[in-house]
Amino acid sequence: MGVDFIKENHVAYVTLNRPEAMNSLDPESVQRLAEIWSEVKKDNDIRVSVFTGTGEKSFCTGTDMKKTPPPEECMAAMWLRDGQPIIPDMKMWKPIICAINGYAIGGGLEMALACDMRIASSKAKFGFTEVKVASLAGLNGTQCLPRAIPQAVAMKMLLTGELIDAEEALRVGLISDIVEPAGLQELAKKYAEKIAANAPLSVKAAKQAVVMGLEMPLDQGIAFSHLLWGVLRDTEDRKEGFRAFAEKRSPQWKGK
Repeated sequence: MGVDFIKENHVAYVTLNRPEAMNSLDPESVQRLAEIWSEVKKDNDIRVSVFTGTGEKSFCTGTDMKKTPPPEECMAAMWLRDGQPIIPDMKMWKPIICAINGYAIGGGLEMALACDMRIASSKAKFGFTEVKVASLAGLNGTQCLPRAIPQAVAMKMLLTGELIDAEEALRVGLISDIVEPAGLQELAKKYAEKIAANAPLSVKAAKQAVVMGLEMPLDQGIAFSHLLWGVLRDTEDRKEGFRAFAEKRSPQWKGK
């Protein structure tokens, strides 16, 4: 159906698989993505996800223009199925690593911006070209891009429709790592396994503290972080973490 989904060692691997169409999204892929993100959110065994595309040319170029609904239909409806958005839920609290293997354009970049970590192939390119076709990055691009990189750079991308390469994306902070194409999936798996090995409640709390805290004044964000620390203090996993450290063994997390 254009999207592959497997689970392994507490990690969900979500892969766009339409390389013949630059991993753009047709209605079937949209439907499948909505189902997958819903399952990731509900499955307690999943602690972290890796989101990527097939091949070395493109992560995702957004909507498949050849299969775009007619203008009289609401375009947002294609990106929303049964109340479930295909854009990863930034308040799901389970981290998502986006491994950008090529072009991330339009809706593809918007999906990447909804992820918590973005790493990229040296061949990756990023941009919002909607202004070239009388449209707008209307899902989250106009809001998330200037929150991820300097506003002036975001405005340049949104208003000119120009693409930036991986080196520029790293320089402005859009991504955290660049790697040669052959090593991208290995690096994503490495990061995912490191996250999955940590206490799941702590990982969720760390993400929640950052995402929610950025919506608050600093003093309120700090107070919210203190509250989350207090919630974690008496959990079984925190006690297990201290015991495991003292006994020089790997902890056995229960998520409690």
